Amino acid sequence: MEKTFNRSKTIQYFKRCLDLLPNNYTSNDTHRMTLTFFALSGLDLLGVLETEIPKERRDQWVNWIYAQQILPDENNPEINEKICGFRGSPFSGLPFNPNGSRVSNLPFDAANLAMTYTALACLLILGDDLSRVDRHAIINALKYLQKENGSFTQTYLGMECDMRFIYCACVISYILNDFSGINVEKAVDYIKKSQSYDYGVGQGPGEESHGGSTYCAISSLYLLNRLDEGLLSKNQTIFWLLSRQITGFQGRANKPPDTCYSFWIGASLKILDSFEFIDFKQNFDFLMETQTKYGGFSKWPEYPADVMHTYLGVAGLSLMKVPELQELDPVLNISFHAKERLKTSVIFNNN
Repeated sequence: MEKTFNRSKTIQYFKRCLDLLPNNYTSNDTHRMTLTFFALSGLDLLGVLETEIPKERRDQWVNWIYAQQILPDENNPEINEKICGFRGSPFSGLPFNPNGSRVSNLPFDAANLAMTYTALACLLILGDDLSRVDRHAIINALKYLQKENGSFTQTYLGMECDMRFIYCACVISYILNDFSGINVEKAVDYIKKSQSYDYGVGQGPGEESHGGSTYCAISSLYLLNRLDEGLLSKNQTIFWLLSRQITGFQGRANKPPDTCYSFWIGASLKILDSFEFIDFKQNFDFLMETQTKYGGFSKWPEYPADVMHTYLGVAGLSLMKVPELQELDPVLNISFHAKERLKTSVIFNNN
């Protein structure tokens, strides 16, 4: 029997995730901002955020997000200017303050690039005008996160630096309408050096081609207006991306298909104007196999649902223009409706 997308159960799944997550998510508490993004953006793509989540609750989410913003400290500028942006939760920082965080001198309490990206995205999704975002502090902090090789680390003095955080830096700069915090030439050079012999892109030079890092590279080049010169061979990269479809999409060669790559690979092809070449039916059928009877999507068939794969599964369906889903911007990974709010934001109109 042909399966169909269970929209109502997916809505209920995202609503549950906003209120309470299973205890195995405890280790991800410092990433709570991203988990929130998956649920809020998922409801937005389903077109029900404003009808299913009361305004009072949406306003509470806005205040919680701003409470995670680390603001400049005039008394400690040498360190503090390097850590401004948004943290992932109060877990590693100051206690929750509904009026917004001020400054923090706590050890290891620093903004995180991925959390700053998802915080700004959530604010747009919730209809905020970004008036409380300290744009200058965030852009200035980016300069301390870019490494000499062009990549970015996710947090000041952090250890990880790869393609993911170049993407986060580019989206942050786009939303804040200011790319001065990025050394563009170094970033583009890092992306070029990270392209493999098969024309996919790894997390860094010499790394295996991967669907997620290829997406981050393509989206970053698009936002930097360097797509044509940044890819060593656009056609060969498209071929590599299309070769990842088995039924759904795999992230690397010789791996099983995985729900999340319906977005990572699909969005990459969308940006490169080649999405129409995928097998829509096989991709849809695979996603229906990972849809669970309790709502939500899993990584693989017969596995339990999780909030990340549920969101990226819905995003993949949106790319295929499944009915009753909002259209997704493949570069920013939010709905076009949310992206349009940038035009009415304080940042856009004060630039």
